[in-house]
Amino acid sequence: MTQRVKKQLALLNAREYRNRRADPPMDPKEADERFEETMMGEAQRFCYAVSCEKEAVFYGEDLFGFNRYCKGAISRGNFGNVVIDYAKILKSGLCGILDDVKRNRAHADAYANEFYDAIETFYAACFDICDTYRSAARKNGNDRLASALEQVPRHPARDYYEALVMLRFLSYILRLNRCTLLPLGRFDVYMKPYYNASIAKGVTREEILELTELFFISINFDTDLYIGIQKGDNGQSLVLGGCDREGNEVFGELSEICLKASEELCLIDPKINIRVNKSTPISLYERGTKLTKQGLGFPQYTNDDIAIPYLTSLGYELEDARDYAMAACWELIASGCGADTPNRHRVVFPEVVDIATRLDLVECKSFDEFLSRVDQRLEAHCNNLMKKYPSTYNDRTDATLLSSFISPCIERGRDAKNGGAKYFNVGFHGAGISTAADSLCAIKEGVFERGEFSAEELVSAIKANFEGYDEILKKVLSYPKMGNNDDRADSMGAFLMEKAVKYIHGKPTPSGGVFRLGTGSAMGYVTFADKIGATADGRLAGTPFASSFSPSPIAKLRGPLSNIKSFTKFDMRKICNGGPFTIEIHDTVFRNEEGEKKVAMLIKTFIDREGHQMQINAVNRDVLLDARDNPDKYPNLIVRVWGWSGYFVELEKPYQDHIISRTEFTV
Repeated sequence: MTQRVKKQLALLNAREYRNRRADPPMDPKEADERFEETMMGEAQRFCYAVSCEKEAVFYGEDLFGFNRYCKGAISRGNFGNVVIDYAKILKSGLCGILDDVKRNRAHADAYANEFYDAIETFYAACFDICDTYRSAARKNGNDRLASALEQVPRHPARDYYEALVMLRFLSYILRLNRCTLLPLGRFDVYMKPYYNASIAKGVTREEILELTELFFISINFDTDLYIGIQKGDNGQSLVLGGCDREGNEVFGELSEICLKASEELCLIDPKINIRVNKSTPISLYERGTKLTKQGLGFPQYTNDDIAIPYLTSLGYELEDARDYAMAACWELIASGCGADTPNRHRVVFPEVVDIATRLDLVECKSFDEFLSRVDQRLEAHCNNLMKKYPSTYNDRTDATLLSSFISPCIERGRDAKNGGAKYFNVGFHGAGISTAADSLCAIKEGVFERGEFSAEELVSAIKANFEGYDEILKKVLSYPKMGNNDDRADSMGAFLMEKAVKYIHGKPTPSGGVFRLGTGSAMGYVTFADKIGATADGRLAGTPFASSFSPSPIAKLRGPLSNIKSFTKFDMRKICNGGPFTIEIHDTVFRNEEGEKKVAMLIKTFIDREGHQMQINAVNRDVLLDARDNPDKYPNLIVRVWGWSGYFVELEKPYQDHIISRTEFTV
């Protein structure tokens, strides 16, 4: 880490720069009322937001700029969670896109012309803010940035630094337009030509590393302003490795530079994802484990052998499936040409099982009959979710700027949500699978096989939140739980997933796409669980489920290998919208090379057993407890939350408590 990087990092971590921001001149609600609900109205709102950014803001020895002047966002809009066509933008520049607009006007209808007019208005404002920064950079003696801004973003990037400036600019303008959750996509793929160009000009790899670290720092300056469920939930994920569109492995020198930059900086952004497969060498897992050791909660691993067949089964062309990236957390999305909504709703498995338990169980003469009732209610639950999805987005006008960066929206003359993107599919999460499976197992064991209590007694117990039913609570807590490689519980999870796949996977959406299903929970493991009473597995009313595809917090687990075996029994090619297997490993495991190698082998075992996604938290419960009680001592303590990493002390208490409660394994 160079001195320049150290200074910028110290400036970032001190957070004093946040005091320089000004209040916006107009309340966002007033701004919304001022502009029409049209594509041009959206562009005019953006122009107003640009005018509010009165000053070019630089922090320290800032090589990138494009930091926020106003505290809030004026321009309205909330579309995001897509990977824009970085390769095309870097290659053509914004003027190249405007040339495409001009060419396509010859056969444009009225809608397309309105779309094109709005894009031109957007880009004019973009050029204004670019010129403001170029002049300020020149005035401040930042000649390198000023010279780069004479080329980008109007024209193609010519080297690695100019490409990074373009990326910083794109993030700035899109977030200024309140596009949310903007991933960086396959960084080591689309940036490789510019990396090679710089190397060919004599730029050293050490200089490339410094630029990469300064860029990573730059994208952290305004993260507290980015919209998310919790601070840190901002979508700045970055993908490394995997195969290219032709099927060739891409992990290389630039990929390693990104890992080293992340390891040295220890920041929440970018959140690193590594694509792997059955042929991935153990050395890459060992390399990734050195990053996990830093306590960042990443890299997250995604298995190409599962993800690519899953996407092709839904109609994605093979080349696009190979080129997949991650959305803000872990959902699979097409790079550059997709406008999928990967997290529209959640199949809340514990809710379905709980309703069936409370309303149907007493009437059932056998467990098979009860499973049939669960099946019926699950089908109704899935159908209800699909019916909630709208048939059109024509009443929405918040996608124009973002759409100009998604292919083939310009050629089609349509924004991404109204026929412009190549893919517009809809994903559902699958929350609380382990809690639901454990509940089914408890009912089967306690009521129908062992006869240790009646259906009436169990229903009365859960309605009473187990108060006065200590013996029943003790028994249901002792029954098999997912995470211990016990088929009695694991088969129940497989049953629920198989049925949900049957009712959702590949079904057509009203907007011309298909529905997808995954094993993620996002924040639902807290927000949905809070509304559900006690469940048959022994979980008390309102307490959380597991985060995504993991054992219930109340499960007593044997060890990490049994845990992995439980969660690799189902064919995940059927249910890979996103939602990783999550495991906590005590940070003492990482204190020597032997421990690191064991963790790496654990990850490889999960992938070799055809697990789909995996994320690891290196945690220490005692440190977390102290941080919760003494936050001023731990301002930069980072944890993995659900599909992203954030500063522990900035999280709301339910999320802090859940992280503290998760099982810490040793290996």
